[in-house]
Amino acid sequence: MISAYPACFLKDDQGYYVVFPDLSYLAACAPTLEEGLSAAIDCLAGYLHSCRISGEPVPGPTPMQELSTEEIAAEMELPGTDAFINMIAVDVDEYARVHFEKSVKKTLTIPVWMNKAALKRGLNFSQVLQEALTERLRS
Repeated sequence: MISAYPACFLKDDQGYYVVFPDLSYLAACAPTLEEGLSAAIDCLAGYLHSCRISGEPVPGPTPMQELSTEEIAAEMELPGTDAFINMIAVDVDEYARVHFEKSVKKTLTIPVWMNKAALKRGLNFSQVLQEALTERLRS
């Protein structure tokens, strides 16, 4: 399912700031407009995916015509000139599959005795490693 939110693009001498006013002023920045659009998609997908995982509610999008680049720029304390609002749309599930949930192959070394014992117990090495890493990353 496609999710779409308005984003305010604010240009300064460093590049573009991309701000999602509906999402607590979630922001990204990039040196070019093209990279800003890409960063906006990544930022929106990451935020919405994270909210889904945590069960955090997400507000609906405000119609673009109800937003003001000047007000958003003032809130962000950025210049409001050379600013525009554009809808950013992303299929969060598809984006997550490709960018956030994709598995990578890792090679590891363990002692022979440990390998034998794990095989004897029928342990899934990938699952055990993922569980251990998840636990370690939480602490």
